[in-house]
Amino acid sequence: MILRAILALLLLAPPLRAEVFTYPGGDQVLTIYSSLDNHMAAPLIAGFQAENPDVTVAYQELLTGELNDRIVAETDAGRPTADFAFSSAMDLQVKLANDGYARPAITPDSAGWPRWANWRDTAYALTFEPAVLIYYRPAFRDRPPPASRFDLMDWLARGGAAVRGRIGTYDIERSAVGYLFLARDQEHFPDIWGVIDAMGRAGVQQFSTSQQILERVADGRLLIGYNILGSYAADWARDHPDVGMVLPRDFTVVVSRVGLVPRAAARPDLGARFLGFFMSRAGQTILAEKLRLPAVSLEVSGDNSARTMQAALGAQLRPVTVSPGLLVYLDQAKRARLIDRWRRAVGGG
Repeated sequence: MILRAILALLLLAPPLRAEVFTYPGGDQVLTIYSSLDNHMAAPLIAGFQAENPDVTVAYQELLTGELNDRIVAETDAGRPTADFAFSSAMDLQVKLANDGYARPAITPDSAGWPRWANWRDTAYALTFEPAVLIYYRPAFRDRPPPASRFDLMDWLARGGAAVRGRIGTYDIERSAVGYLFLARDQEHFPDIWGVIDAMGRAGVQQFSTSQQILERVADGRLLIGYNILGSYAADWARDHPDVGMVLPRDFTVVVSRVGLVPRAAARPDLGARFLGFFMSRAGQTILAEKLRLPAVSLEVSGDNSARTMQAALGAQLRPVTVSPGLLVYLDQAKRARLIDRWRRAVGGG
């Protein structure tokens, strides 16, 4: 009994790496668990509080796995949890919804939300973030950079010693988004392992974060970055003119950050109110213009929006649908097989 009590306390204790930020308002308190950096979330919270001055926001910044585990542990223990959860781990968010840890939340925009981005009014895709190729511009003054996976294989085959060790991508064992991008590539491109094998023979470098890759492309240590999260790449390219970006013309995988209202929320009404603001034209405009994360809402038509990208690229874009189909990526046996194949391919050099 003592051991069970200790384990329960450990599960319910705040995660060691959690950071809590308070945005003072009125006497109502909205608790948010989120994997988005606090400084990025601040403009969105300010916009919400401008319309809801009676609400204080307690913003808890967590890693995606910690966010998921905390909601499950608090709910299973019969305790209140976050009023709103926002995470870049699409699969874990859908698992929460599928396993009954989220509640339906209907907002004024739910009916018009893209079907791929709404699962049963319970889990909503709120951003539209493509996987892109990034490149070091000075290295491509005399020829265009690769614009497709076949182009990339050709560049690697012809480059010889000049490209060896000069291509980088995510380490799929350490990067959840890198793993998801590769798994989707495998579904959309029959010869994806030809691409990965070619990268392995060229001495591909692997990194756990977008910033590590972007820094190395910006100064020329890397010439190409493959499958990089486009929202970070676009923001980086604005301040680093030597960084170029291409949306692969054969197909471009698009991932999203997913929001939901937990079943055990202390104030589900406030959680739904924040979700409604997040999905509104005002919230999505803040998302696109201030957070520089592409908006899903079709009411937002600026450059940094799904509407503009879809108008320009059409079927080239392959958004990941918010549905229980995402749970396949949590299957440990399938994950182990994919990682084993990856290891053998990237070790080809």
